[in-house]
Amino acid sequence: MPVEILMPALSPTMEEGTLAKWLVKEGDSVTSGQVIAEIETDKATMEFEAIDEGTIGKIMVEEGTEGVKVNSLIAVLLEDGESADDIGAAPTQKPAEKPAEAPAEAGPAAAPAEKPAEAAPAPAAPTASGKRIFASPLARRIAASKGVDLTAISGSGPHGRIVKSDVEGASAAPAKAPAAATATAAAPAAKAAMPTGAGAETVIKMFEGREFEEVKLDGMRKTVAARLTEAKQTIPHFYLRRSVQIDALMKFRAELNGQLAARGVKLSVNDFIIKACALALQKVPEANSVWAGDRMLRLKPSDVAVAVAIEGGLFTPVLKDAHQKSLSTLSAEMKDLAARARDRKLAPHEYSGGSFAISNLGMMGIENFDAVINPPHGSILAVGAGIKQPVVGKDGELAVATVMSMTLSVDHRVIDGALGAEFLAAIIENLENPMAMLA
Repeated sequence: MPVEILMPALSPTMEEGTLAKWLVKEGDSVTSGQVIAEIETDKATMEFEAIDEGTIGKIMVEEGTEGVKVNSLIAVLLEDGESADDIGAAPTQKPAEKPAEAPAEAGPAAAPAEKPAEAAPAPAAPTASGKRIFASPLARRIAASKGVDLTAISGSGPHGRIVKSDVEGASAAPAKAPAAATATAAAPAAKAAMPTGAGAETVIKMFEGREFEEVKLDGMRKTVAARLTEAKQTIPHFYLRRSVQIDALMKFRAELNGQLAARGVKLSVNDFIIKACALALQKVPEANSVWAGDRMLRLKPSDVAVAVAIEGGLFTPVLKDAHQKSLSTLSAEMKDLAARARDRKLAPHEYSGGSFAISNLGMMGIENFDAVINPPHGSILAVGAGIKQPVVGKDGELAVATVMSMTLSVDHRVIDGALGAEFLAAIIENLENPMAMLA
């Protein structure tokens, strides 16, 4: 029986993508794990691998097609002994002429049906526990016929996907109560629709007679807009502001850079900020938390996300275990992540996760600002420019110091005022005593 190749979910937040390029054509033989297409997600262009072996019988979605929904049919794979006559008639999806209207993306109920109800189940459907199962259509059919529970199987295919060989030797599992499935299926419908602003036509009418250019939103810009709207509508932000004197840090940085010059290492102020925040998360572990719907998750490692501006949007690559890494290692890793972010070459696991983020606009001359929390993070630190200012010293004497403004945006569901103040104080203590960060 022909195997349906469906649009994959290449990142946790992906709902649709652009089928940028086919690397195979109809009639080509493919093997499991072979790259067959390039798919543009909301963040990057990624390679898509075949999950079964066979022959490409029919390509259902032309390359260049935008807005292809996850789990929709994009091609059909023929197994040994099958021919094109075994493929049922199905319409080919043409390249989209314009973006889908907002109501079509409002929820699962609004999504157009891509194939009949009796078609194979989606390869990444969530179970009753919320865990997503990645399995090939053929593996699902075999599992269904044998009564095998896919949640109990570890996949050996690309990225852990369950393939035919994984289920052929598996034993059947007891049937599950249908009530759980019903409850899971009904859950998405219960999610309330977010309020929206004025529609495109309403806004366009306001500017009739004025010259303007319509700028089409790409996948990244749509995602940024949706996530930040969600953040401001659902996260109860509050803000804590402090100033930090960084003269000692600037002097220490200059000394270190002089010693590291022979190795080609040049530390930035941002490298010190990353390290200071990572250590502060260890000192104040209650702040190392994220919001998870009906509970909080408290992380053990300090995984620090850093906002990187790119053309048309931004990335927040995550420096894992930042508290355990040296300043030179953090500097090299950050430079690599930032360079690949600007080329949109980051893998999803490199910009997912973390409990906390840093947004630094100081190098652009911004003195202070408030950053929007990136869900599910519990907080984000907005860093301004270091500016020489008159200050009153501990002895009461007037002096000049380099002062940097910092604003901690906090999710009040995760971090209360006193805890946020303790966390911000720990960050500042590290920055004002930079040598202690190397101890």
